[in-house]
Amino acid sequence: MRIALIAHDKKKDDMIALAVRYRDVLAEHELFATGTTGTLVMGETALPITRMKSGPLGGDQQIGSMIAEGKMDLVIFLRDPLTAQPHEPDVSALLRLCDVQSIPLATNARSAEIMFRALREKAI
Repeated sequence: MRIALIAHDKKKDDMIALAVRYRDVLAEHELFATGTTGTLVMGETALPITRMKSGPLGGDQQIGSMIAEGKMDLVIFLRDPLTAQPHEPDVSALLRLCDVQSIPLATNARSAEIMFRALREKAI
């Protein structure tokens, strides 16, 4: 399964914690991430991750393109709903693509945990 990992700045620590806790699950899949998120997760887990550009520099759009082309199976996008994002149109487009393509999407740590548990149990 191809999994995208994306996290806004104030959610990067949450993403790292999830990746460490579910390292065994993530290790069984092909991982992609936006620039900084990918670097931080790789540094803490040693998992191989294909890194895109930083979100504001086009990384969200790169992952969106993969979704549109049917090359992504699951997206974990830990969003910060309390901070304005300069690239909000890109974020909205990525979320819309997930809905259009019926790609499972977690936008907070609890929903991401549910998805990781389902992967662990081979339920999805």
